[in-house]
Amino acid sequence: MKLSRTLILSVFIVASCGLAYELIIAALASYLLGDSIFQYSFTIGLYLFSMGIGAHLTRYISDEHALTRFIEIELLVGLLGGVSALFLFVAFGFALAPFRTLLYALVFIVGTIVGMEIPLVMRVLNNQDADFKEIVSRVLTFDYLGALAVSLLFPLILAPKLGMARSALLFGLLNAAVAWLTARVFRQHLPNYKSLNFRAYLVLMILAVAFVYANRLVFTAEQKYFGDPVVYESHSPYQRLVVTQWKDDIRLYINGNLQFSSRDERRYHEALVIPAMQMAAKHERVLILGGGDGLAAREVLKYPKVQHVTLVDLDPDMTKTFQTADKLTQLNENALNSPKMTIVNTDAAKWLENHADKFDVIVIDLPDPSNFALGKLYSVPMYRMVARRLADGGKVVVQSTSPYFAPNAYWSVVATLEAAGLHTAPYHAYVPSFGEWGFVLASADNHFRLPEKVDVPATFLNPTVLAQMFDFPPDMARRNVEPNYLNNQKLVAYFEQDWADVMR
Repeated sequence: MKLSRTLILSVFIVASCGLAYELIIAALASYLLGDSIFQYSFTIGLYLFSMGIGAHLTRYISDEHALTRFIEIELLVGLLGGVSALFLFVAFGFALAPFRTLLYALVFIVGTIVGMEIPLVMRVLNNQDADFKEIVSRVLTFDYLGALAVSLLFPLILAPKLGMARSALLFGLLNAAVAWLTARVFRQHLPNYKSLNFRAYLVLMILAVAFVYANRLVFTAEQKYFGDPVVYESHSPYQRLVVTQWKDDIRLYINGNLQFSSRDERRYHEALVIPAMQMAAKHERVLILGGGDGLAAREVLKYPKVQHVTLVDLDPDMTKTFQTADKLTQLNENALNSPKMTIVNTDAAKWLENHADKFDVIVIDLPDPSNFALGKLYSVPMYRMVARRLADGGKVVVQSTSPYFAPNAYWSVVATLEAAGLHTAPYHAYVPSFGEWGFVLASADNHFRLPEKVDVPATFLNPTVLAQMFDFPPDMARRNVEPNYLNNQKLVAYFEQDWADVMR
């Protein structure tokens, strides 16, 4: 009975670890190769496929060796799965080999080994003369319970608190502990117990040392990848934030993608905010969706008539960092701590659904629509909700990716706003860190009179530059593309294809 209980407990831990490696590697693929629905989906699919191969391979293991092989497999999956995230960070940072090849090879190997665990446990229990129906029932019950446990713990606690590398190593330690415990409990049935026990201690020691030094290794790899010294990094349940600094150049990366460089971010944020603020009938109440770095808020707060700003950003790590870090509060001029500011950490679409307030200006500064979760925030239903929150004479502005590098995606945003019943005035600005970047002004009326002056201090914008931004040369001219609806998410497909054509 004690033996069976040990194996059932092992099933719970094994299932937790198996799903954890799957989630961690898929999340890393998304972080490091771009937050793409394909990347996440393919990684999960390959992992499950390889688990099927592993389950099939167990047929070649004899019953008399099933227990020994189960312990050896636990040690192997603990070692490989445990170091998987750390290995991928180092490989990506130091460009050790074609990264996709390493990633998919690791997914296949770890998945194959994980796939051998449950069939071997069931065979060991069967060799203990347990009732087969009872074996299947209990094994699958604890398998699913373990999966549920890690699916909750990973995004809520482990990823934000430990990070990817240490989370994987923690589960590797659990796998190795299962191997050690199983060997100890079944030592009477194991002729090579001493060898297995020694290997278990060795793997546990390797993983423990790696756990202690993981953050240092990841930091070194990131320094290599980003080039500039990393001054801040964090994992949240939503994204990975990295801030670098070289001389006076501070840069923010989200999931490896550059969000701004302090050397030219004023070009972007002045272009984003000032046209809408100048053209709106009033600008007393302003809503910012996204913009958790506070840089758009800084531009908004230049206008003395602004009475209240509501900023809705999903990630509390983002807003807290830009509220407290000295270098970053200097950059946003302490905008997020202004008494005029209310910060709400929630999904922008959900917030719009639940609030009926009207705003004179709505600034939408969300990440590019690189996946379906972000694509919904650029959809016709989303913009219809935005339109309902506009006060009379109000203006909306949307950051809309590059009309030069991603023209189909850019003009799809324009078409989507128009399909939502808004009039639009597309425009663009040159930002050295990104190249030509696009924005779209929108309103319920068709009144977009260019201002004769800029009412606030600006380092980039003046009336002449502002007028030029609304003129598109032939190579950025409007394209006949579809709006973005939730049931097709055409914008995400346009975005991925456009950037795939220009990225090397």
